[in-house]
Amino acid sequence: MTTDHIVKSFDEELSRLSDLISRMGGLAESQLEDSIEALQQRDSALAEGAVANDKLIDDLHAEVDEMAIRLLALRQPMASDLRHIVTALKIAPMVERIGDYAKNVAKRTIALNQMPPVKPLFTVPRMGHVVRDMTKDVLDAFSTKDVVLARDVWVRDKEVDDMYDSLFRELLTYMMEDARNITACTHLLFVARNIERIGDLATNIAELIYYQVEGVPLDEDRPKADQASITVVEPDRSPQ
Repeated sequence: MTTDHIVKSFDEELSRLSDLISRMGGLAESQLEDSIEALQQRDSALAEGAVANDKLIDDLHAEVDEMAIRLLALRQPMASDLRHIVTALKIAPMVERIGDYAKNVAKRTIALNQMPPVKPLFTVPRMGHVVRDMTKDVLDAFSTKDVVLARDVWVRDKEVDDMYDSLFRELLTYMMEDARNITACTHLLFVARNIERIGDLATNIAELIYYQVEGVPLDEDRPKADQASITVVEPDRSPQ
């Protein structure tokens, strides 16, 4: 077997690894999109489909892990190739977690559809669409090694934090105005928290991409939202 053949074969394997991450990301994006659409349209069937599709992401995650470990063991990569494989190993569980959060949004939507709608809220779906675009862009950045796009996603998380902070205060106001709103607004708070966490995961992926390409951390300071509001609502721990 010639050296050129070995190099070509290794490049093809790295490309397949990237393709698996892209497939995971595409499924996670669709899952989040369906969850947000189900929330807007009060469509429980669409939400149930989003919950069911999470298994596909989990299966791809296992495939990424298996392939990456095999490449590390058999190819003994160095420098940029090693960073690429290690980055894929780190990104895969984040994408899988994005799917989990999208599933939680869908499950909360199903619960919300069992009760009267609260006052129309436009911030939740707007947050969802911003975060969906961040997820798409950061995974495109991974595929193309685009550090400029990765950094743009990293910066955009501030917008999501601001929307979450605003929505948190708005929902608290509704709950104080009418106790009958408490249950529905609590579900919406968890929906918003899950969406905000997806934004955080997208920025974490952006940092990994930057390190993969540049070989140094993205160490700029990115302002965060008011922590006082964020710490009141814990991450959604709905049964998986």
